Amino acid sequence: MATKHIYIIRHGETDFNKKGYVQGNSIDSNLNDLGKEQANAFFEKYKHISFDKIYTSSLKRTHQSALPFINTGIPFESHAGLNEISWGEKEGRPLTDQDNLNHAKLLSEWNNGNYDYKLDDAESPNEVADRQNKTMQHILSNTDEKNVLIVTHGRAMKILVSLLMKEPLKNMDQYEHSNLALYHLAYNNGKFRIIQGNDTRHLAHITKKEHALKNNIINH
Repeated sequence: MATKHIYIIRHGETDFNKKGYVQGNSIDSNLNDLGKEQANAFFEKYKHISFDKIYTSSLKRTHQSALPFINTGIPFESHAGLNEISWGEKEGRPLTDQDNLNHAKLLSEWNNGNYDYKLDDAESPNEVADRQNKTMQHILSNTDEKNVLIVTHGRAMKILVSLLMKEPLKNMDQYEHSNLALYHLAYNNGKFRIIQGNDTRHLAHITKKEHALKNNIINH
């Protein structure tokens, strides 16, 4: 069986990211200017890859992050199974002290193996993993696709990589990420291996520029 290469990226920056607001599954935000620049930088670095298909979540920020590739004619599909975890009522607004306490409790429960624990009107890691598993079965069933790009979200990425690597979800935070970070996995004989993890080298020139702009503002 030929090796299948799966490139998983988190979407580019949005204004909600910039403000530190939780977006989750209900906030369908657009990329901001920096997010679009990040998407273009990823495209410039990886446009030599002959992607057979692009899979995004159903949220605009993932589609927009893949748009430079989609505009070249690469076929794509949107799947709600790749959406971000639902964080419930705290999505789309400034976080309160109570939100922070609730989140600490949430992470504690997850770290202790309670993957069914969730906030009110939110999703649990097990629920996210279940929908991701269905989507991944669909993606892996397309055996003629040798290189695929998956565009997803922060917490969803942690859960997805854990799922593919058969890691307990309590270890998901080892899979760090940032906007437009890349995980490149190879799939062969039913097993995944990580080739690149949380790779942001394609963003180095943007990061340097951002630091320079901030320093210029501070120095003035």
